[in-house]
Amino acid sequence: MADWAPILVGLLLFILLSPGLLFHLPGKNHRIEFGSFTTSGKAIVVHTIIFFVLFTILILAIGIHIYLG
Repeated sequence: MADWAPILVGLLLFILLSPGLLFHLPGKNHRIEFGSFTTSGKAIVVHTIIFFVLFTILILAIGIHIYLG
C-alpha cells in the first residue's frame, strides 16, 4: 500500500503557506500582513523555511501515515 501522507500534507501546507494567500511574512509595510495577495523574495524564502520545518515535523518526527484501500 502507498503512503499518501507526504502528498496530502505537502499539498495542504503548500496551499496554506503560499505567500500572500493567508498571510505575508515579512510584509512590505508591517512585519506580517494578512490577505495581501502580494509576495516578495524575502517572503518566499521565509515561507519555504516554514514549510520545510512543518513538513519535516509532521512526516518524520510525528510519523503521520495515511493508507488507502
